[in-house]
Amino acid sequence: MMVGGAHGEINPNSSWLNSKGMWLAYVLGILIIHLILLSFPFLSVAVVWTLTNLVHNFTMFLVLHTVKGTPWEPNDQGMSRRLTHWEQIDCGEQFTATRKFLTVVPIALFFLTSFYTKYDSLHFGINFIALMLVLLPKLPQFHLVRIFGINKY
Repeated sequence: MMVGGAHGEINPNSSWLNSKGMWLAYVLGILIIHLILLSFPFLSVAVVWTLTNLVHNFTMFLVLHTVKGTPWEPNDQGMSRRLTHWEQIDCGEQFTATRKFLTVVPIALFFLTSFYTKYDSLHFGINFIALMLVLLPKLPQFHLVRIFGINKY
């Protein structure tokens, strides 16, 4: 039974990133976070870019790779309770436009961050670790894989 005349999609986790304007809103959200961090006069440009990258990657790791199930869909009956949000996007199909977009954005942000930090080794190392943290779980080889049993249940 679909509640409230829903759109016919059983799991909204698999469709909201495909809606009109969502990719633009996502990029604008990153820009707004960056501009807010730039407004602090005691932070250098390099630190602001690194913080923007860290905030983005940490948030995306939590949202896409640790949240399981369908938090706002009470009628799920447990069909998706063991799947992370990333595993539910586009019903688990690999290499869709949405998945490619969500993979390219952290890479582009890493390149921008590296450029604006003038390839400083400390900033580069921190940003590279953050990139790997958010990029490795997106690989098809890690689909439905729980390393060391983390996030198994």
